[in-house]
Amino acid sequence: MDRLWAPWRSKFVRGKKKKKCIFCVKKTGAAESRIVKKSKFSFAMLNTYPYNNGHVMVSPYRHVKDLKGLDDRELLDIMNLVQDMQRLLEKKLKPHGFNIGINTGTVAGAGYKDHIHIHIVPRWSGDTNFMPVTGTTKVLPQSLKELRRLLKS
Repeated sequence: MDRLWAPWRSKFVRGKKKKKCIFCVKKTGAAESRIVKKSKFSFAMLNTYPYNNGHVMVSPYRHVKDLKGLDDRELLDIMNLVQDMQRLLEKKLKPHGFNIGINTGTVAGAGYKDHIHIHIVPRWSGDTNFMPVTGTTKVLPQSLKELRRLLKS
């Protein structure tokens, strides 16, 4: 029998959920270890609990609820970083496509509803299978540490 190990998930499943905003990052700490790229007004970080391998989130540094709260400079900067990350993921991971989107508000699926962020999720033909449907388990072929190292190289 094959076993799928994802020990980093146990901390999330058993632990208390953090109340603080994960996107209000400082220059050091756990969030910094997931940051892949920075720009003047925004940054890209790996999702700790990804939907798929390579799942990245792009967020402004400033704590803003939705797109309406961004000024023109921030909006251009964040979208340029989304483009940069899509290009980087294409080069390094060779996905067949992407889901790129914003969840605004709890009912729309936003886990952090008060700090806007854009999800970039690489997709491959056949990347969904019986595991999420019958076993409620997603198999990810690469650790976050290894993925960050690849994207930063």
